[in-house]
Amino acid sequence: MFSPFGSYDGGMRSVATVRAGVALWEIAVPSRPTRPAGVSMAGFRDQATELVDLRLVPHPAVTLGIDLGSGLIVDDAHGRQQCGTVVAGLAPTARVSGRRIECLQIRVSPIVAHTALRGSPELDGAVITLDDLWGPDARRVQERLREAPTWDARFAIVEDALAQRHAAGRPVDPETRFVWSRMTAHLGRVRVEDLAIEVGWSRKRLWSRFRAQIGMTPKRAAQLIRFNEAARRLAAGHSPALVAADTGYADQSHLHRDVAAFTGVTPTAVAADAWLAVDHIAWP
Repeated sequence: MFSPFGSYDGGMRSVATVRAGVALWEIAVPSRPTRPAGVSMAGFRDQATELVDLRLVPHPAVTLGIDLGSGLIVDDAHGRQQCGTVVAGLAPTARVSGRRIECLQIRVSPIVAHTALRGSPELDGAVITLDDLWGPDARRVQERLREAPTWDARFAIVEDALAQRHAAGRPVDPETRFVWSRMTAHLGRVRVEDLAIEVGWSRKRLWSRFRAQIGMTPKRAAQLIRFNEAARRLAAGHSPALVAADTGYADQSHLHRDVAAFTGVTPTAVAADAWLAVDHIAWP
């Protein structure tokens, strides 16, 4: 059940309150595109008191979760538990839990993550801390975010930190950038062999460079992008049969296998997932 009440805070950011499962989320979204391109942000504050327990649904972006309260806990598939500022790769298997959660979530394209985060590993379903990538700078950024008086100030702090690191870092190969852009533009419905020919690389070289810079093979990346589109449509209320037909799966059983491979649950369960319930507000 959703109960959005849109408003604006000082004309700078849009705010909505959304009921999703046991949580009552206040969601803040920047009023303009974030820089560098390929980065999006949303602020979350749970106004309820119940324990929130969410399954992290894979998304074709590296996800940063910055805890601004004191109750955000992330458990990964390997039994490791992280708190504070965490980084999840492109296809994590993890759960997020806590009470009265207040956090900033940032989605970073793997093209940007390779430069700004010093790599975008798939992490084999694991979750690491930002300290592992940025060292002491990560703690300083988190302290500034906790002291910031508004969501706008927090958005600006993260934007500046990412933009500075992105400008100073080493970008991905133009060929890798092109292949990723074609994959996303076609929602994963591409032939990797054709893309290798377009950029003038052998299939082996594309596999090697793409995996090194994006964090997974081109084939798996295309599958993840297509899965993400299917998951969003399922969460929007479309039937699995229609979603399978519209997103290029051979049939409904093919969709079922892909969803199970990425999430471990059925398309019906994904459609009702609380993690996706706020996508239309936080990530329009």
